Parts: sequence; structure tokens; C-alpha cells
Amino acid sequence: MKCIIIDDEPLAIDVLKEYCQKMDFIELEETFTNPLEAISVIKEKKIDLIFCDIEMPQINGIDFINSLDNTPLFIFTTAYSQYAVEGFNLNAIDYLVKPIPYHRFIKAISRAKEVLAYRKSPVSLNDNVFPSHGESKSANPGYIFVKAEYESIKINLDDIEYIQGLKDYLKIHVRDTNKAILTLMSFKEILDKLPSHQFVRAHKSFVVNIGCIKTIQRNRIVINDMRIPIGESYKSTFLNNLGL
Repeated sequence: MKCIIIDDEPLAIDVLKEYCQKMDFIELEETFTNPLEAISVIKEKKIDLIFCDIEMPQINGIDFINSLDNTPLFIFTTAYSQYAVEGFNLNAIDYLVKPIPYHRFIKAISRAKEVLAYRKSPVSLNDNVFPSHGESKSANPGYIFVKAEYESIKINLDDIEYIQGLKDYLKIHVRDTNKAILTLMSFKEILDKLPSHQFVRAHKSFVVNIGCIKTIQRNRIVINDMRIPIGESYKSTFLNNLGL
């Protein structure tokens, strides 16, 4: 996985560089303190992943990512947690708050590796969902099948906590498991298979299982230890579905 690091703080670059060197599947191409200098490298070397700071003097990291054509996977690294919602809106792989613990780096890079593997696998959109044997959404049997790698996985609906969108992929978070299920499909495709009384879209990048919601804190949903933003354009419908 070809990576670059963009951060205006050399010490922050050194930390990420050290972490990358510990991972045998990461090929760190270059590091930059000025994001504008990275543009040509991103194009020429076909970079897979960008570690990008947000508050930088030359250009804001969010604006920089938005300016790219054919954007690689990216992970935001910043000292400021208030940009997390914007990071979700851009479909960042992860959002790491400095000082970045090594275990969080591993979790983020593992997500990136999964997504990249699916991008490069020869799986078509039409093969994504296992046939439902003619059963309609209204007669939902209590489970769905989704294609993950080269097998179809059966998932009980009650076990799905929330679904996260990552560009062309969905990450299905299942209760009592350490690893989410990554599948190549759209929100529209999966929502057509899920009962609307149980699963509600709360954000551009998230669908949640109402039964798994722990609390709602202003503009956030808490499911286990995950804090999921509520998008403004989804807020009214989401709260109505909850009777709030």
C-alpha cells in the first residue's frame, strides 16, 4: 500500500513515519510539510493512502482533499476533534486525534487495507448481494446475505448495530464481533433489503439499527462506544422515526 504523509509539524511526521515502518504492507513514498507539493506525487505514483493533517498554513487539509481528482483513501490526523463530522462527510477511512496512540493507528490502517483490497478485487456490483430467493422486504426473514470477499455471509438483522459508508463500500458493524463486514454495495441497495421500522439513515455515511441506540446526545448517536453524527438533512426524519 503506497502512502504519503502530509503534516506541517515535522514531529508529527516522525511519529507516523515510525508507525508506518513497523507495518510490512505499507510503502511510505514521501512526506510533505506543504500539501501543495504532494499533488504531483499523488498523481504520478498512484498513491493508495494519504495521512493528512487538517490545520495547515498553506491550505486546510479538508479543502485539500476536496480539491483532488480521483482521491486516494485518506486518514485525517489532527489535534482538533471538532473536525470529525466533516471527516465523516468526506468518507475518511478514519480520524486520528493527536497524540496518536499506536493501537489507533493500527486500527485505522487495517481499515484502509480492507477497503483497498476490495477495490482491487475483481468483484462486480451485480454480484454483491446474495439472491434473496424471491422474498420481499415486507416479508423480511430476519437476515440478509451480503458478499464479502469471495463468499456470501448471512447476517441476522438484530445483530447489525450500524452500517458505515466508505465510498463504494459499506462497512457493516455486527455486535459481539471484533471485525466488521466490508461489502461492495450502495446504501440504496442495502436499505432496500432492510426493514424501515428497524434501520434508519441518520447521516450521509451512516445507517443505524434503532434497537442498538444507547443514547442520543444533541447531534450524535451513541452505539456502544461509537459516536455517530446526525446529519442536518436526515435529522427530522430520523427523530420522527424514533417518535421524538
